[in-house]
Amino acid sequence: MITTTGLTKVYSSRGREVTALDGVDLHVREGEVYGVIGRSGAGKSSLIRCVNLLERPTSGTVTVAGQDLTALAGRGRRASKELREARSRIGMVFQHFNLLSSRTVKDNVELPLEILGVTGAERSRKALELLDLVGLADKAKAYPAQLSGGQKQRVGIARALAGDPKVLLSDEATSALDPETTRSILQLLRDLNRQLGLTVLLITHEMDVVKTICDSAALMKKGKIIESGTVSELLATPGSELAQELFPVSGEASAPDRTVVDVTFHGEAATQPVISQLSRTYNVDISILGAAMDTVGGKQIGRMRIELPGRYEENVVPVGFLREQGLQVDVVELAALAAVPAQGAALVEEVAK
Repeated sequence: MITTTGLTKVYSSRGREVTALDGVDLHVREGEVYGVIGRSGAGKSSLIRCVNLLERPTSGTVTVAGQDLTALAGRGRRASKELREARSRIGMVFQHFNLLSSRTVKDNVELPLEILGVTGAERSRKALELLDLVGLADKAKAYPAQLSGGQKQRVGIARALAGDPKVLLSDEATSALDPETTRSILQLLRDLNRQLGLTVLLITHEMDVVKTICDSAALMKKGKIIESGTVSELLATPGSELAQELFPVSGEASAPDRTVVDVTFHGEAATQPVISQLSRTYNVDISILGAAMDTVGGKQIGRMRIELPGRYEENVVPVGFLREQGLQVDVVELAALAAVPAQGAALVEEVAK
């Protein structure tokens, strides 16, 4: 539904050039909720604004629903009209709501329809329908100043849906809201995704947003996508930075003759007593150094850092047992490396395999 290829955006400021996007390739499938996460300055906002060409890319292409939007830029009046029509099929939800204070809630939702030339009666009908969809049917005559932050964002979402878009873009839509309101807005976005078949692309710096509603995610740093994929794929990828951010665990070996491993639980394995089975089967004392569990996409997923007695070569069989149960196992500390430097390279190669 959304594809960017080699997307680059360079800003000029006071004689300097700043690269906000550096060759970004993004692929968002139809009907999924896709989260782009990264810290401030990573390029997230530039990316989402380039998707609907609110910002013109310096180079690269943006394709939405099979239409190359970048090909519509800069080709005269006809191209501008085609670009406006394409944008009308892409809804946008902003961080700070961007509602018109002098208009009622209903009039704010009607605004995109006015621009599209929809008649008054049809605008009114559609606006009331959308307000009912987002749970604000009783606020149609209210003004933005009379609403809470969560209610304002619901109006913003209703307005974004006015043109019956196929794609909904969310630019930090929950970052200005309290945790409880954030949960309700995220649930609304997920419900709309399912009810309307919307493809949702959202940017955020909050890992909880990704865990709560995202089917897929990408991690951005310094204008580049470092890794991307479905959340379940990322959690099963050895050394995934995003998996570590989503489910952070910590803890170091208590002694030099210990081996520390991170175990990622997902699917059916997340509900099985695998660690206790390991302890009983191999008569091994296991220390849990840290754990992070949560529900993602209706399934329990998590990571646990455990300490096994002995060097890695003494724990090959227990580690193999965990992997046979469908768990992702990453070795964090290899005690044998410090004790036997000559074997270090071979062990690292074995663990990588």
